[in-house]
Amino acid sequence: MKHFCLDDSPQFHLVELVETTSTNSFLADYQPPREAAVTVVTADFQNAGRGQANNKWESAAGQNLLFSIKIHPHSLPPTKIFVLSEAIALAVRDAVDTALKESDVVGHSVTVKWPNDIYADDKKIAGILIENELQGQTIARAIIGVGLNVNQESFVSDAPNPVSLFQLTGKVHERQFILGHIISVFTSLYECIQRCDYSLVHETYLQYLYRNNGIYEFKDSNGVFEANIIEVKPDGIICLRDTYGNIREYAFKEVEWCLSS
Repeated sequence: MKHFCLDDSPQFHLVELVETTSTNSFLADYQPPREAAVTVVTADFQNAGRGQANNKWESAAGQNLLFSIKIHPHSLPPTKIFVLSEAIALAVRDAVDTALKESDVVGHSVTVKWPNDIYADDKKIAGILIENELQGQTIARAIIGVGLNVNQESFVSDAPNPVSLFQLTGKVHERQFILGHIISVFTSLYECIQRCDYSLVHETYLQYLYRNNGIYEFKDSNGVFEANIIEVKPDGIICLRDTYGNIREYAFKEVEWCLSS
C-alpha cells in the first residue's frame, strides 16, 4: 500500500490525538493554525464515538482507524451533497480492498452498503458519519468522520455484524498507511467534485454498491418486503422494485436491510 504523507502538502493540516470525545466533535470547534484546504484529525481512542443516528461506535484503544476530515466545498450545490458521501465511501472501500489483496486474502467482496457503510461480504468493517453546515445556498463546511476496524481482534458490543482487517487477514496493519491511502483516493475524487464531474463518482459508487444484484429482504415502516435495487439517485434516494413490480423510493433511515447476525 503506497504511503501518502499528509505533511508533504501545504493544503493539508494533520492533528493527531491520543483521546477525544469524537473526532467530528473536535473538528467542529477546531481552528487550524494555518489555512488548509483539508484538515484531518485522528485519535487512538474516542470516549464518545458516534455513528449514524447517534449510535455508538465500538473501538478498542489504539487498534483501529478513527479520523475526521474537514473541507469547505463552497462550490458544491446543496442538491449535490450526497456525492461527498459517495467519495469518502469509495476511498475507504478501496483502502480495505487493497489491504486484503496485499495480504494475499482473496474471495472477499468489499462493497458500499447504502448509504455509506463499508462491508466485507456481509459484515460491517467501517462506518461513516457526515455533518454538513449550510450557509445560504452554499455548503460552508463538511465534517466527514470515519471509523474503520483495523486491528481489533474481537468485538463485545451488541453491534450485529462487525469485522476487522485483522480478523479477515490474521495480520496487524499499519493504520497510518491505510489513512494515507484513504486520503489519497478521497482527494482525487474530491478534485473531480470540484470540477463538477459528479457522474464519475456516482457511477463508480453504483458499481460497488452492496447487494446491487438479486432480490433481498428489506424493512420499512409497514413491515418486511422483498425487492431488488434499481438505482441510487444522485441525491441519495434509493429506488427499489418489490416482487409485485411496485417502485419504492426511500431516503436514509426510511428503509433497512434485513441482515442475519
